[in-house]
Amino acid sequence: MATASSTLLFDDIFTIESIDAEGRKFDRVSRLRARSKNYDMDLTLDYNNELFPLEAGQSFALALASSLQRSGASKSDGAGDDGEEKEQDVWRPDGKGRRGLEDDYHYVMYGKVYKFDGANTDTVTVYASYGGLLMSLTGSFRHLTSIVLGDPIYLLIRQ
Repeated sequence: MATASSTLLFDDIFTIESIDAEGRKFDRVSRLRARSKNYDMDLTLDYNNELFPLEAGQSFALALASSLQRSGASKSDGAGDDGEEKEQDVWRPDGKGRRGLEDDYHYVMYGKVYKFDGANTDTVTVYASYGGLLMSLTGSFRHLTSIVLGDPIYLLIRQ
């Protein structure tokens, strides 16, 4: 799991149980259901199947992060004397930003945590939307304590 000084809020390895079990509603979007190996979490995730093809039975590492900045990196890493350069985003589409966690993963989405559900005192479900692609993550609240309702969140996946 993530350390206190890390931007990682959650990380685990998941095995896909099913993809599009209820049928596909959009051409380039699939919905997977997966189970984590370490923390017994259940994941339902919409993703772009053209950019990141997956199959049932396959395993992948999933991380949730508050920022793409690597832990321990200072704000001025990779910046020169120019003050404007120091304020660059971690990731920029033009490639001029600092390199961050996105370099270690194959698929990255940015979204917002919009809901928490507590079925009982020990189990909670976190819901996030990544531009209309939805995620729900269900399991022990102890593994999701760093995730805050209303906060922006990055989802990172690697095979």
